[in-house]
Amino acid sequence: MSTADEQVLAGPSVRSERSLWRDLTAYWILGLCNNYGYVVMLSAAHDIIGQFHHEVVLARSSKEPANVDDDIGKGRHCHIVSTGAILLADILPSLFVKIIMPFFPFWVQIALAVSFSAAGFLLVGFASFKWMALLGVIITSASSGIGETTFLGYSSSFNKNVVSTWSSGTGGAGVIGSLSYATLRSLNISPRDTMLIMLLFPCIEALAFWVMLRKPIILPVVTVESTEQLIAKDRPLVGFKEKLAYIKKLVKYMLPLGLVYLFEYFINQGLFELIYFQNTFLDRASQYRWLNVVYQIGVFISRSSVNIFQFDKIWLTSVFQFINVVYFLTEVIYFYTPNIWLTFTIVLWEGLLGGSAYVNTFYRMSKEIAPINQQFAMAMVVQSDSYGIALAGFLAIPVHNAICLLPALVRGLT
Repeated sequence: MSTADEQVLAGPSVRSERSLWRDLTAYWILGLCNNYGYVVMLSAAHDIIGQFHHEVVLARSSKEPANVDDDIGKGRHCHIVSTGAILLADILPSLFVKIIMPFFPFWVQIALAVSFSAAGFLLVGFASFKWMALLGVIITSASSGIGETTFLGYSSSFNKNVVSTWSSGTGGAGVIGSLSYATLRSLNISPRDTMLIMLLFPCIEALAFWVMLRKPIILPVVTVESTEQLIAKDRPLVGFKEKLAYIKKLVKYMLPLGLVYLFEYFINQGLFELIYFQNTFLDRASQYRWLNVVYQIGVFISRSSVNIFQFDKIWLTSVFQFINVVYFLTEVIYFYTPNIWLTFTIVLWEGLLGGSAYVNTFYRMSKEIAPINQQFAMAMVVQSDSYGIALAGFLAIPVHNAICLLPALVRGLT
């Protein structure tokens, strides 16, 4: 076999390991910046909705606003529009662009990812109408979807460990995004100024890609004769039919990942807003923000752990996440958890499960799928979490509204 053949079978070109840190660090930063805006929009969902929809207490029988200070025997403190609406605005554009972006030139994808991220922060920050805020969320979502598809596919040109640092960076976005938003708002910095401060991240993303990340070395073109010598599983996919048939092999990655995200985002955007502990050091809005922070800490820990701990049975995470759905659904109906710290612990566990499913799925793919097909495979599998999240948004809205019509309870008196 020729040297060219050996290079193709080896996958991505072998680079100098002395400068590998540049690729690993760049991918961590890209993961951070790509998901940062998405996380901020979800963390700000309660505030974004609150700008245009006053919080009311819904009485079960009449559905008329009641005294917001009177919890017993009345309705629950709820926004008329669930934060699930923000989730849909935050995920549907992302899903759409994940489907169409592979048909755009690579440099266009990168430019759109960076410019859309900045435009989203500006629109939400200066929004004076609901449509402006939602458009900002939509554009930020599109930026995240473009970046995830583009950067994950591009990772097949580098050392496989960039998948690990990318995942860790996306987990870091969860912690840094939710924590920075909660902290800035706690310091009474206005939503507009908060969004303007966050314009720093699209700039960092551009620098990480165009300055820090090394450009991959293009492999020699393989002749027809040498291609015929490749084993079947390492043969590149040709044509729409072949790619469509190949998707069947990806279901084992897509289904568990999609279910995990369906369950956890149903919790986060349908039920988090309804969790409330009286007589704590956090008010209602702060409890929502810090639940998101704790969740994102769990995601960050698990997405950063793949080089220490890996597992193949991804479907187990979907089973455990469904158990979490049962807990949170019964909790927001009956208010039976004795203190907020127990709920914070379960939220941390929820984040650990979600992050583990994500990073182990793509890390397995980087080892099990032929390098020549990884870019297509990852671009397909990365869509599955968006399908789960979108379905969670549709389910969260009616469930949230149904729970809002139940009589309010006081914890400890149920």
